[in-house]
Amino acid sequence: MLYIILVFLGACSYGILSTFVKLAYAKGFIASEVIGSQLFLGCLMLWFAVLCFSRIKVNGKAIVKLMLVGLTVCMTSIFYYISLQTIPASIAIVLLFQFTWIGVVLEAVVERAFPSREKLVSIGILTAGTLLAGAVFEHGEANLDIKGVVLGLLSALTFALFIFFSGRVSIQIPSLNRSAFIATGSFLSAFLILRPSFLVDGTFQEGLWKYGLLLGLFGLFIPTLFFAIGVPKIGSGLGTILGAAELPMAVFMSSVVLGETVTLLQWMGVVLILLGIAFPQWKLYYQKKRMPVL
Repeated sequence: MLYIILVFLGACSYGILSTFVKLAYAKGFIASEVIGSQLFLGCLMLWFAVLCFSRIKVNGKAIVKLMLVGLTVCMTSIFYYISLQTIPASIAIVLLFQFTWIGVVLEAVVERAFPSREKLVSIGILTAGTLLAGAVFEHGEANLDIKGVVLGLLSALTFALFIFFSGRVSIQIPSLNRSAFIATGSFLSAFLILRPSFLVDGTFQEGLWKYGLLLGLFGLFIPTLFFAIGVPKIGSGLGTILGAAELPMAVFMSSVVLGETVTLLQWMGVVLILLGIAFPQWKLYYQKKRMPVL
């Protein structure tokens, strides 16, 4: 249960990001600056924690593997933020949330085992809840940009890959060290793809650092560490389902912090998502409770 709670909290941490991103955009900062500052400060936080609490030596092969996992974190942010420029945010979040079934399929293919009935029911509930919470039915007919849709789906794929590899790559290494190398991979990938000009043109000192600090904490430090600890213990399939906690938190934060209007249908979607997350655990608890005591 501890590992389940950690993964759940890591997913909730991701849900906080959209609020801070919107606040950063409102101050005039652009996507490349927001992504870069998030990964830069998040990486620094993790390495500071490593220097304080862990002195484990890691071999070069494991470092390369973990940094490649970090690439999936970076690409998820890039794909998602760019998709937001051409399609409605509610559609983009629904596309991102296709990671729920992608992750379960990945686990089934690798383990050569059909997903359990509990996972399939949970995915169905999550899909219905995501459509409602994302306010898809309130948009009516819309001409969607194909590029934006493709990028949204790619963000789902890379996020599913991040959860999947978090539970499999170099799991013998302490979670804090694993998280630091994953963050380093994310940071270096972003700097190769995006220009890190915010560090030298004064943008960072002009206020970007405040948003980067919050985004680095909730978008890299907490979720990367919590997923590194929890997913190897509970499996990537369940980890993917728990990852759906991101959307309810995003809806809650947009309502409370940004003062955005959240409709009854959206709140119903939030409830459905939470039920979808809880269903596999409730089913397992019920089955154990019915088992005869020897």
